[in-house]
Amino acid sequence: MNGEVLKPGDVLAAAESAPPADSVEVVARDLAKRFGAFDVSFLLVDLVDEQLVRLTSTAQDPSGWGAAHVPLRDSAYEEVLRTQRPWQQRDGDEVRAVLPVTNRGDCVGVLEVTVPALDDEVLTQLSEAAHALAYVIVTDRRFTDLYHSGRRTTPMSLAAEIQHQLLPTASCCEAAQFTVAGALVPADDIGGDTYDYTLDRDTLHLSMTDAVGHDVASALTATLLVGALRRARRAGHDLAEQARQANQALLDHGGGSLATGLLLRLDLRQGEVELVNAGHPAPLLLRDGVVRPVELEIDLLFGVQPHHYRVQRRNLRSGDRLVLITDGMFERDAADVDLPALIRDTAGLHAREVVRAVTRAVRHACDDHLQDDATVLCLDWHGTNRTERHADNGADMDTASPA
Repeated sequence: MNGEVLKPGDVLAAAESAPPADSVEVVARDLAKRFGAFDVSFLLVDLVDEQLVRLTSTAQDPSGWGAAHVPLRDSAYEEVLRTQRPWQQRDGDEVRAVLPVTNRGDCVGVLEVTVPALDDEVLTQLSEAAHALAYVIVTDRRFTDLYHSGRRTTPMSLAAEIQHQLLPTASCCEAAQFTVAGALVPADDIGGDTYDYTLDRDTLHLSMTDAVGHDVASALTATLLVGALRRARRAGHDLAEQARQANQALLDHGGGSLATGLLLRLDLRQGEVELVNAGHPAPLLLRDGVVRPVELEIDLLFGVQPHHYRVQRRNLRSGDRLVLITDGMFERDAADVDLPALIRDTAGLHAREVVRAVTRAVRHACDDHLQDDATVLCLDWHGTNRTERHADNGADMDTASPA
């Protein structure tokens, strides 16, 4: 190390000086120079959370090698992503460290650094650099396909391309009062599932939809639904009007297509949830170690006929976990997964890890060939008495508010 203390602003400044597609490589070279590293590389999590893709490495000529795929399961990388804590290992005269690159709970990937020595001060600086790198990537992926392409370890159909563009850009979000995480496991023949979330000052909005049918037709139906819901939400309409406009969009433009939907609005000041259920499976509530469905009145699917959708209200308690699913979780082989037991057994895990456990179980049960999309959205309610969360830093994590 050259004696100069690295600050997160230094990482941001190095990235700002580079084109968006080169910013991670420039940051890696800067870190290698500052710490005398033998290698600095960034590995991106793929779309199905099964592999990492090494996008850059200072020890290799970027023009002479393709993006290497690294297995994730049961690796040091997986441990780092799960715990959000750095991992290190000495090998002779070298120390290899792996650090989480995470932004507000969204695991972007990991930073891997091989250095001659690693004390607490250097580890802290590298952890802060990894945290700053997450902000760089979240910003720069708006301007380049590098990260979108890098996450794809298998070919993507047109229907899948449409479907993934409808999902939130971050699969996980943490705030003081809640954590939300989602995932979609696509069927071999895309089934039109979507999930969405957004956060206002005092409200968290969630939605899950499942278009009837498969392939491009279902993806187009999903596009109509998500577009109508976002338009109504951004216009400030209440939940009943959001549902009405989504229904009308399918009636006017869907060509007879249908979809189920579950819409939620969570008041962050009171912990009260408003829900609309348009023919969708009931969410599951984990409370005090017991998993049970949230009993709701069921309205018509979207696209059947003009309909007045009922808004129902429930209250959450601190420590509650609410899990939203699509009916792909119950299709054929997927039905072999005991979902209530899995939710109960993973009660101590971060919402992000619960989602991974559920999707892995479904994929395993179906031998990676689902008959219908399977989608899960996990909401943890921490309570109204929390007003701040601890920032991700990977080196000093509050276990009550994981990064």
